[in-house]
Amino acid sequence: MRHFPQLAQRDLDALFHRVPQPFGRQSDLDTLAMALGATLYMPATRPRLADDLVKQAAQGVMSSVVCLEDAIADSDLPAAQDNVVRQLAELGRRDPEAESFPLTFVRVRHPDQIGDITTGLGEHARLLSGFVLPKFTDETGSAFLDALEDVRQATGLPLLAMPVIESPGAIYRESRQDTLLGVAQLLAKHRDLVLAVRLGATDLSSAYGLRRSRDLTVYDVPLVAEVIMDVVNVLGRADGTGYVVTGPVWEHFVDQDRLFKPRLRQTPFVEQGAARLRQTLVTRDLDGLIREIVLDKANGLTGKTVIHPTHVLAVHALSVVTHEEWSDACDILGHDMSGGGVRASAYRNKMNEAKPHRAWAERTLRRARLFGVAAEDVGFVDLLVAGVSATR
Repeated sequence: MRHFPQLAQRDLDALFHRVPQPFGRQSDLDTLAMALGATLYMPATRPRLADDLVKQAAQGVMSSVVCLEDAIADSDLPAAQDNVVRQLAELGRRDPEAESFPLTFVRVRHPDQIGDITTGLGEHARLLSGFVLPKFTDETGSAFLDALEDVRQATGLPLLAMPVIESPGAIYRESRQDTLLGVAQLLAKHRDLVLAVRLGATDLSSAYGLRRSRDLTVYDVPLVAEVIMDVVNVLGRADGTGYVVTGPVWEHFVDQDRLFKPRLRQTPFVEQGAARLRQTLVTRDLDGLIREIVLDKANGLTGKTVIHPTHVLAVHALSVVTHEEWSDACDILGHDMSGGGVRASAYRNKMNEAKPHRAWAERTLRRARLFGVAAEDVGFVDLLVAGVSATR
């Protein structure tokens, strides 16, 4: 698997100083967590789920979640679960090596579904990457993790967990600290199972009857933004105890009347002859998404939950390491700064300090291996234009 599979080699050579490197389903946890990128959620009732997964992989989706929880009506749950097993087994028959579809996780509703789905898939369960665990707290999470441990021991499969922080206990001020500290203690006991921690911004908002409009990022809603910051504070630390924390979902993808001006500057698009692309992004609400992705990165989040294929390219294009970032990271981790110290960056616009910037540099170079390093004169708009052109 490799990010930007939709780009021809000539485009890769033109756009990247260092092209994205391959990774596999058996890669280490740090690599897989960073490689998730835009994780596309889809309901388990989709009648052509197998075909959809193959199609989206060809267009650049590297991770997906098939949802049996909030996306499914209670009355549809048995049929949806049967559909998941049938469709994933079909994928296994078509492609035993799982080369043509993304890392695939199932978002379950109950712990016993972990064993039921794995048993139902039989030999094809080896193509499943793991499970997403909803409404995760230290009280509810043990049953999910124990069920996953049982399946791993019974099958020998390296199935992974992605718990979702979205319960009322995580947002209410009087219980948030205890809830998050309890989650941290529980996850530490099962560290080899945990791929990443996901944020359920929709459920967090629902605790107060809120829903952000397309004119606002999640960081413009303080009740939810405070929770995100506390989750990163407790579960996203760079001291070896933390996990990758993924960005919350962007819910909008249709054209409606706007209250505020678009967030995308016109100049970068005009310079690349891509004014029409800018208009397309604006009418699809992707300017707000792009703004939120930038803020996700600034606040320590990696990757993002998405609900529409048009969101994927923006997440991945903004995951590419700029040449400046790569240059700084290499300087910071270079031998001449291994003992600490500070010096001006090669771009002569900031100071690179070896010790305080080391964790950032290590994470940046891991991202560079997976998403590539842009050429010196290549920016986000260039990557967007190339990606859109490749999928037309």
